Amino acid sequence: MLLTNRVALVTGAGSGIGRAVARAYAREGAFVILLGRRQKPLTETYDLIHGEGGEATIAPLDLESQLNRVAELAEGIYRRFGRLDILVNNAGELGTLTPLASFEPMMWEKVFRINLTAPFFLTRELMPLLRQAEAASVIQVVSGLAFHGRAYWGAYAASKAALANLTESWAQELAHSTIRMNTVNPGSTATTMRAKAFPGEDPATLPTADAITPLFLYLASQQSQGVTGKHFNARDWKEHPASQST
Repeated sequence: MLLTNRVALVTGAGSGIGRAVARAYAREGAFVILLGRRQKPLTETYDLIHGEGGEATIAPLDLESQLNRVAELAEGIYRRFGRLDILVNNAGELGTLTPLASFEPMMWEKVFRINLTAPFFLTRELMPLLRQAEAASVIQVVSGLAFHGRAYWGAYAASKAALANLTESWAQELAHSTIRMNTVNPGSTATTMRAKAFPGEDPATLPTADAITPLFLYLASQQSQGVTGKHFNARDWKEHPASQST
């Protein structure tokens, strides 16, 4: 099992990619901390993991309004585990698809708070726990729009571009540490967010969230030791893809 005795925290774990990644980690032996805004979806993920013989716990936290509780979360993880091996910043906010000239300031702030500010503060507050791990991995979930902007996607694309840039900067600062930091672009995946953005699209034509978990497993495991500051595309990824990152 790739992640035996590892401790992982996955944000947005109540559905979609977050749920799929959390289940995949638990199947490979990790104890998974399920972070999300709503209790009910997190409980559903928890039940699925325990039904498959895995271990998990629930950490309800609204990343838009409760960032002041991140220090409390870190303290709880420290008391129980003493370290954190894996952090997946997956939770995201699409916002509204509209011309930039019409974008509402409050929605702009919400998109950036969830897509950029929350991953930054989570990573920063959990950094002492990541340093306690033998070899920690931070995975930031971005988008192809982080590297190629698109009309009407301004806030989402800009926030993901900033997260990709932040990941590169942090990876360089941590180059001589035991912490590696990379991004994953899931690509077009059958999720609720995708359905909101493309309501007329047939989800059956898209890969499921489960189909892209092998890349998340690779980046969380010792197989990716030394791989940091890279951007991975899940739909292009094959086993051991160091040459397929950018």
